[in-house]
Amino acid sequence: MQVPQTIRRLTERVETLTIVVILIVAGALWAFVGLVDEMIEGDLHAFDEAILMALRVPGNPSDAIGGPQVETAMRDLTALGGITVLTLLTLSVLAYLLLRGKRASALFLAVAIVGGQLLSHGFKTLFSRPRPDLVPHGVDVATASFPSGHSMMAAVTYLTLAVMLARLDGHTKVRVFFVSLAAILALAVGVSRVYLGVHWPSDVLAGWTLGAAWALLVWLIARWLERRGRIDRETGG
Repeated sequence: MQVPQTIRRLTERVETLTIVVILIVAGALWAFVGLVDEMIEGDLHAFDEAILMALRVPGNPSDAIGGPQVETAMRDLTALGGITVLTLLTLSVLAYLLLRGKRASALFLAVAIVGGQLLSHGFKTLFSRPRPDLVPHGVDVATASFPSGHSMMAAVTYLTLAVMLARLDGHTKVRVFFVSLAAILALAVGVSRVYLGVHWPSDVLAGWTLGAAWALLVWLIARWLERRGRIDRETGG
């Protein structure tokens, strides 16, 4: 009887939202591991090829559906997941936090973003999956394919920035807006990578799942540090 009572006391101290986020992180990591396993065994080829070719004009793999206007739009969207845009955006938010006197939050954010970038590069090096060769690439690429660095870093950066900014605003609608906008941007970047033929769809799925798990883990750590007075307290609403 002692063990169930201990578990009950522990769960009573943990907020429902925290439990939900932990479960989502676990689910995202489980999905990432599943994608890795399927990718290594070669079971994703049919799935990847079917989606990649569905975005091409039938009988002409060199021509993406939608025409030149859509291709231009996709190149613009894919730039939102590039190192230049993400770095400028991160530096802008860091400057904002510093101007507001949130030095601990700024430092924590910088470590979180850099950590996500290192994680992305590490997995790319580990798996070294070749880029798709079924269609011409719509933009230049130089690194390995799995997981998609643009998709992962878009999820890491935009979602991490969103949750950190949301902590400073007490209005629920504003918080929902931040997170929703971040999710939309991450999704758009991932779709653009497949459309431009530089990533297999499973690369993008892996980038999304790992990036989302990292961003949510950052949020959990931020709450833990906040309760210990290590970073600025979250604004209530």
